[in-house]
Amino acid sequence: MSEQYEYVPHRLLRERVRDIASGVEGELMAVVNENVSASVVHEHWVELAYIRGPSGREITTAVGNIEAVG
Repeated sequence: MSEQYEYVPHRLLRERVRDIASGVEGELMAVVNENVSASVVHEHWVELAYIRGPSGREITTAVGNIEAVG
């Protein structure tokens, strides 16, 4: 079985972004290609964006859901 995740470079890292799905704004901390499958036979990988909101907690969303703020 391969690694469960790998970091992906992104042009908005450490920039202020908005998650269009939830409306949360914050700093883009990381983009990760993550294996979210429960099976070792059929892997399912997705790119997730980790956004640190104003409370300091991080949320995840699909990379396609983020946009630059300002």
